[in-house]
Amino acid sequence: MPDWLTKDFGWKLFSVILAVVIWLTVRNFYEEPQRPGGTSSSIVTYENLPVYIVSTAADVRDFRVAPKAVSVTVHGPSDVMAVLQANQIRATVDLTDLDPKELRHHVDISTPPGVTLDSVEPSKVSVIIPPPSH
Repeated sequence: MPDWLTKDFGWKLFSVILAVVIWLTVRNFYEEPQRPGGTSSSIVTYENLPVYIVSTAADVRDFRVAPKAVSVTVHGPSDVMAVLQANQIRATVDLTDLDPKELRHHVDISTPPGVTLDSVEPSKVSVIIPPPSH
């Protein structure tokens, strides 16, 4: 073996090990932090979620909305999204302060903890107010 390779071999080996340790430390320090729980994120879209109407108890009119269902896209940790079911996501239209001139209302989406709303289509629905009964 050449003398330049075997001379001070212990120091050379120590230097290589130290360089690898420094590289691993710096690489881990600059990596993108993971989400809480250390899991990856998943995105799921639920089609045809029914839109529920919220109104005051005194208002007994038979409101309807069009369309009757929405498409909701949510994201969250993979372990949470793996067990998430469509019935855990609720789409509502709040008509407690109903303005008869306002024909379109915003759809509110409620999700379980750890699940974040990405989008809802359509974001507004038309409210159909029945004629007063005589």
